[in-house]
Amino acid sequence: MHSADPGRTERPRREGERSASRGDSRSRLRRSRGKPTLSTPDSTPLEHKATAPRTVGCWVLTVSDTKTPETDTSGALIKKLLTDAGHPVVGSTIVRDEPKDVQRVIREVCASDAVKVVIATGGTGITSRDSTYEAIDAMLDKRLPGFGELFRMLSYQEIGAAAMLSRAQLGIHARRIVVSLPGSPNACRLALEKLLIPELPHLVREVSR
Repeated sequence: MHSADPGRTERPRREGERSASRGDSRSRLRRSRGKPTLSTPDSTPLEHKATAPRTVGCWVLTVSDTKTPETDTSGALIKKLLTDAGHPVVGSTIVRDEPKDVQRVIREVCASDAVKVVIATGGTGITSRDSTYEAIDAMLDKRLPGFGELFRMLSYQEIGAAAMLSRAQLGIHARRIVVSLPGSPNACRLALEKLLIPELPHLVREVSR
């Protein structure tokens, strides 16, 4: 049997006095309350993408007063990027930058069950002949401002403040995704690779519900 250490004196705890360990733990708890806690990522977008169609039918619309099938580099690039990503290009059209002509083509194309996405290139600037934005915007049932915001943010990283001149947009017409891009091949590549190709199936899934 061991006796108590004669050199150590046990002081009786006074009424209301907390133990050091208990007080420390509560103090740590109070300090941690204001700190952000880790949480699991929202799985909803991933779940949506998992049930989205793997491929979507697309139509490419080039808006230009001067381009021909031989000189339409932006339209050709969009078709190649879509095809490489596995999305069939149902067809393509070159139309002059006249609002009525642009709207007529979009209405006709969106009447096809095979077309889920219309991608227009050209006419998004601010010159007197740039009227594609107004023509398409007037047709949209819903708009996704985030697309234009993200596109201009990415463009700013490449071309600086001139990105503000672009009026790229994305919206919905007749349950179809309608995208309006600048006429520059570099701008089209940026939009397709960074924004559209990663999200096209997801967009089509959502608008079809």
